[in-house]
Amino acid sequence: MVNRIKVSIVEDEGIIRSGIVELLDSTEEFECLGDYPHAEAVLDDISKNIPDIIIMDIQLPGMSGIECIVKLKQKYPEIQFLMFTIYEDSDHVYEAIKAGASGYLLKSACNRNILNALTELYHGGSPMNAQIARKLVSAFQKQTLQPKLTADYYISPRESEVLNLLAKGFLYKEIADQLFISVGTVKQHIHKIYDKLHVQNRTEALNKYFNNM
Repeated sequence: MVNRIKVSIVEDEGIIRSGIVELLDSTEEFECLGDYPHAEAVLDDISKNIPDIIIMDIQLPGMSGIECIVKLKQKYPEIQFLMFTIYEDSDHVYEAIKAGASGYLLKSACNRNILNALTELYHGGSPMNAQIARKLVSAFQKQTLQPKLTADYYISPRESEVLNLLAKGFLYKEIADQLFISVGTVKQHIHKIYDKLHVQNRTEALNKYFNNM
């Protein structure tokens, strides 16, 4: 008997989850070990049924898929993760890969592409479509562009995050949402940034910060 690739699914949409279970069960190559509606469920049950691959949604009720991967990777580094999501922006892609995912697939993918991605992942590949691959390359390139300010202008990692979001044109409320902090905290960070850079506004701050690279 051929050893089947053992797969589990973490997806809060019941219809999508059951569809993947049916897809896997219809093949001879794959075996579905478990399907879970949220991260907490797979964390509680994973020790009983350890799969080769987990198909992980990013946006889950409670703990996010990315947070779940971080926890699982600490205990089960051999498990491979295929992100399965509607998101294809570079921030989500980069954070998922950084957390430990090896593949990234959009929920719009057809059944054949899902199975091909699982097979590729199992055999050491990193499946993702061309658009996502380009976004990932772009995200890594941007991560390497670290401004080189002198000690007099030391900017903390959090302040750097705020500056990068400002550079993208985000409003204070949008920055707060992205970083999971309050608008008041965003304003405090920006006030400190202005003081450190000796500037009066956003444009001056961004010019001084990014022109010192």
